[in-house]
Amino acid sequence: MQALHDEGKRESGKDRLRGKLTTFEITEPAELMNFLLTYLPTKSRNEIKSLLVHRQVSVDNQVVTQYNYPLSSGQTVVVNWGKVPLETKLQGLKILYEDSDIIVIDKMAGLLSIATTGEKEPTAYNILSDYVKRSNPKNKIFVLHRLDRETSGIMMFAKNENVQELLQSSWKKAVLERTYVVVVEGPLNQEQGTIISWLTESKSYKMYSSRTPNGGQKAVTHYQLLKKNKNYSLLEVKLETGRKNQIRVHMQDIGHSVIGDKQYGATKRSIGRLGLHAQVLAFRHPITGEEVRYETDIPKDFLGLFN
Repeated sequence: MQALHDEGKRESGKDRLRGKLTTFEITEPAELMNFLLTYLPTKSRNEIKSLLVHRQVSVDNQVVTQYNYPLSSGQTVVVNWGKVPLETKLQGLKILYEDSDIIVIDKMAGLLSIATTGEKEPTAYNILSDYVKRSNPKNKIFVLHRLDRETSGIMMFAKNENVQELLQSSWKKAVLERTYVVVVEGPLNQEQGTIISWLTESKSYKMYSSRTPNGGQKAVTHYQLLKKNKNYSLLEVKLETGRKNQIRVHMQDIGHSVIGDKQYGATKRSIGRLGLHAQVLAFRHPITGEEVRYETDIPKDFLGLFN
């Protein structure tokens, strides 16, 4: 049985009005929603969803909004009945999920993932580093993967070195799905297809593709046509491998460069950015083992090309 204490007693309307906290000590595994439904019997499922959405529930001092978040023995759940201030907006990114081990974000186009040599401008890495240090100056962020500066979408960072090592050593097994939406030049004739090539990098850091093994890294990209008109095609692209610039090179290989990608053959920059967005990231949580999936909307400027 899970133990409960409440700076006093179980929650009540008066507690909520006074902004008090209800604290639960977990003594057996449970999912967060089921646990709260049991131990907040006066609250409906929708009321508890509202608490989660408004960031009023934390586990071990980390705000949790995921209804099926797995609780373990020894953890502490706190419900804040007071009004929680809106989350500070972070320039260039939005936090989709955060716990004590990882942060999942939606990065805007134009923001560097991490600094390259000599770069001093803001990056997703240093913005998140500053963010986690607000609660504890000793907190750190650890890089797991990157997105190109002009690519928007979902990225994940580790919050401790152990999790970074766990994920990087088992990245292929841990990551269950990486899906992108891509706008390319011209109308595709094929509804779907798979591109296989071997990629090598030049001294100028540009990737080159060969249809036959040449000592480079094997790259496999699957695509499906979502929309098209006489000028553009909107594709859903799934990566079987995650090589540098893989999608960009492979789109050039089939004669339909990503819009805005002059480096790989594009002639159009119709929306002022690269037509590449990391839409879905699904993975096995490195600590809980739970399979989780995060998805963002297709960017409006992508869809605007097909109206």
